[in-house]
Amino acid sequence: MTVERTTVRTTDSPAPTATGTPAATTPTATLRKLYLARFAFALVWAGVVLSMADTLGGLTAALLVLYPLVDVAAAVVDARASRAAGATRRSLTGLHVNVAVSLLTAVAVGVAATSGIPAVLRVWGAWAVVAGLVQLVVAVRRRRAGGQWPLIVSGAVSTLAGASFIASAGTGDPTLSGAAGYAVPGGIFFLVSALRLGRSARNR
Repeated sequence: MTVERTTVRTTDSPAPTATGTPAATTPTATLRKLYLARFAFALVWAGVVLSMADTLGGLTAALLVLYPLVDVAAAVVDARASRAAGATRRSLTGLHVNVAVSLLTAVAVGVAATSGIPAVLRVWGAWAVVAGLVQLVVAVRRRRAGGQWPLIVSGAVSTLAGASFIASAGTGDPTLSGAAGYAVPGGIFFLVSALRLGRSARNR
């Protein structure tokens, strides 16, 4: 007696392959999860740093170094997902630049933390400007994939915010509240992009 085997596909499970194992996660799904993770991290990070914004202790310095390192990890995941989608090496240049810049920033922030808040703000501001420009370029190149307009706006906002951090470093009593607050709108833009990617995927 032969029993016919029926595979039921639900909306929560990926389609099975010929071998019966789930298909690999699509690049769009990977980016969506990445954006959601960055949103959650940004909110938690901003809340903790904001609570210690008036002083620059060891924990605050560690958190400031951690943020660009998370940016590095996210760029690596993004690049892998993009390669899986058939992106060319040239199209990934922006992400590679972002990795290099963020690594240098992590080191520079660690060094600047030994000199005080003004030095940290100058490094943080320079990074925000460069990272914002890189994000802007990457998002513009990827706009046909959908869900990129929030990141385009976020890149522009980051560039302007970076300039304000550099300017605030020269004030009489600088704090890290601006740097902490900088992460919040960025996280919100990632959330919006994740939602737009999900909607674009459903409409295809």
